[in-house]
Amino acid sequence: MDVSSSTPRYPSDLTDAQWELIAPMVPVKPGGRPARHSRRRIVEAILYVNRTGCSWRQLPHDFPPWDTVYWYFQRWNAEGTTDRVHDALRDAVRDGDGRDPMASAGIVDSQSVKGADTVGRDSRGYDAGKKVNGRKRHVVTDTIGLLVVVLVTTAGLQDRDGARPVLARAKTAMPSIALVWADGGYAGKLVAWAQQHCRILVDIVRPPKGQHTFEVLPRRWVVERTLSWLVRCRRLGRDYERLPEHSEAMIKWAMIGLMTRRLAPAPGRRPWQPHHPR
Repeated sequence: MDVSSSTPRYPSDLTDAQWELIAPMVPVKPGGRPARHSRRRIVEAILYVNRTGCSWRQLPHDFPPWDTVYWYFQRWNAEGTTDRVHDALRDAVRDGDGRDPMASAGIVDSQSVKGADTVGRDSRGYDAGKKVNGRKRHVVTDTIGLLVVVLVTTAGLQDRDGARPVLARAKTAMPSIALVWADGGYAGKLVAWAQQHCRILVDIVRPPKGQHTFEVLPRRWVVERTLSWLVRCRRLGRDYERLPEHSEAMIKWAMIGLMTRRLAPAPGRRPWQPHHPR
């Protein structure tokens, strides 16, 4: 039976209710001999790597063998399973929040992260502004911070240059998007390009004149919060993936874990709640 104990063995493990959200979208092994390892345990192993930051080879022995887990991670990403799970969960969260699953507005931003020694020269670069040698994550989120699309490039690519392919990808993934908020780094020719080629209005959110201290900017804080959600997963604190598309997949798995917890919260005390109620 494709189930595990109702008590999670690790904080990243899924409850029964959380697994039921994902199970229908995770393909069963076609034909031949039955699979030796449950689909649920494969998913939990991917989430474990994502949350803890351990290498594939250091997966605890109570998970399936690391090379089996990695094979499924690659296969599900290549076949589009990861995207289908992610997008279906995002639609469910938006629906539960009383919103149309097809968003009409979003926010674009980027995040530069250091690249580990597993990141090759051909896909890494230097972000002179952030003084980071590695890769850059270009993301478009909806207005509640859920990921629409992600594009991973070298850190040396300027935000406005990375915005073109990521906005085009966002329009393909969610054709309903017509407005995207961005910071001053996206000003210039990108605004006209996005309107002409993607039918997206890019609205530049600028800080008030005379501002010299930190202030939360309207709309902009939403995508910044999402980027902070991502780096809570230790695997995403820096980039360890050999291929940019695997970096993108890890970001989607981070959001999959977040959205399953939001749709089906695990029982028990939350970290911000006191141990003993007053």
